[in-house]
Amino acid sequence: MAKITGRLEELATLQSIQADDKSAFVAVYGRRRVGKTFLIRSFYEGQFAFHLTGIANVETDQQLTNFHSALIRYFPELEDNLPAKDWFQAFQQLIKAIESLPLAGKKVLFLDELPWLDTPNSFFISALEHFWNSWASARTDIVLIVCGSAASWMINQLINNTGGLYNRVTHQIQLDPFTLAECETFFKAKSVGFDRYQLLQLYMVFGGIPFYLDMIDPRKSATQNINDLCFKPKGKLRNEFDKLYATLFKKADKHIAVIEALAKKGIGLERDALLKATKLPNGGNTSAVLRELEESNFIRKYNTFGKPKNNAIYQLTDFYSLFYLKFIKNNSPFDDNYWINGIDTPEIRAWSGYAFEQVCLMHLSQLKNALGINSVQTQTSAWVGSNGTDKAQIDLLIDRRDHVINLCEMKFSMKAFTIEKEYADNLRKKMSLFAELTKTNKALWLTFITTYGLVQNTHAQSLVHQSITMDALFL
Repeated sequence: MAKITGRLEELATLQSIQADDKSAFVAVYGRRRVGKTFLIRSFYEGQFAFHLTGIANVETDQQLTNFHSALIRYFPELEDNLPAKDWFQAFQQLIKAIESLPLAGKKVLFLDELPWLDTPNSFFISALEHFWNSWASARTDIVLIVCGSAASWMINQLINNTGGLYNRVTHQIQLDPFTLAECETFFKAKSVGFDRYQLLQLYMVFGGIPFYLDMIDPRKSATQNINDLCFKPKGKLRNEFDKLYATLFKKADKHIAVIEALAKKGIGLERDALLKATKLPNGGNTSAVLRELEESNFIRKYNTFGKPKNNAIYQLTDFYSLFYLKFIKNNSPFDDNYWINGIDTPEIRAWSGYAFEQVCLMHLSQLKNALGINSVQTQTSAWVGSNGTDKAQIDLLIDRRDHVINLCEMKFSMKAFTIEKEYADNLRKKMSLFAELTKTNKALWLTFITTYGLVQNTHAQSLVHQSITMDALFL
């Protein structure tokens, strides 16, 4: 088995499937480039009885020709057979081929990029349903693994199927981006000597996407890598954005419109404001677009403290998309050292602060553990309030069952952060306004999450109840 970073739960699931005495139908889904194919290929290295990868943007005939090529690759004796005319015939050919194998051992069948196989009017799902229900499920030795980056298709057509595939998927594996700890392990395995500050910088641009992280040049700093991959004329990620959405979503212009609107509003937008910004209609199609983006981990929906759930806010959470729209999209191809030359500009400092907040939100379990409240029931949310005169915003608050609310301030800096008098006064006003408007009777604990900690001056000592550094995010 090839070396796999992290993925402990997923590996345990695959191990249990191998040890089981019945057939399994496994659906693996997650954002494009997150490592789904690598996980399955690495775990089952050399063990596939059949492996097919769908082709993007081709007709059914080309998909069936591709199927035939894969079939004779695993079963050369079938080379003289004609390609199947439809998917029902194709699966019957696969059944006969598998039945020719020795009885002992699991037969692992891997259908990668499954949504691409489901071309219009191809009846692919019906044929897959018949293949599983009439043959594979009756055996004890079939492991059918289907994989796709279009998470909404995988969920709607397979996992939540209301037809013949209803409740047929026996195992679901949703593959998420790496955490910071997994990124650190990933680079250590490659003998790359980045410190945690540089790892954090990379994460703020690329997120925990293994495909992007594998492009990092260990001979260069995080800043140099970001510059080379995103701003050089031939940078590998300079034009990734359009490819990313086009391969995931049909009519991706609506999805991109949502992403572009949310990129302009850090805290996010309520549905009505989002519809106004995108000029999308208020209907089922727009709801489907939002659901697809959420299921693919590009956006998240969250509640503001004290407001009903129907006032939920949508927020962009994909690090690369935010970075692309903020800096790469309108960058001149002649300014190929943009990131190196502008690293300490106000615009980049503002982005760094927001991106760091998103990293913290992606690592809430690590934060709770560092605060010693991992066993306490909590609810996390954001808050914006105004009394008509003053207005305040809290991007992360942790409402605890033990009668405490952590009001979190997240600050990204190159050294220990200093709370100056003006900022201290603003913090006091913010806490006072929150208490006034929410009428909470819980204790309010001001909590700082920073890169290198706080300078322990009088303001920090009098205001801050708890302070944790970026190291907590790596645990």
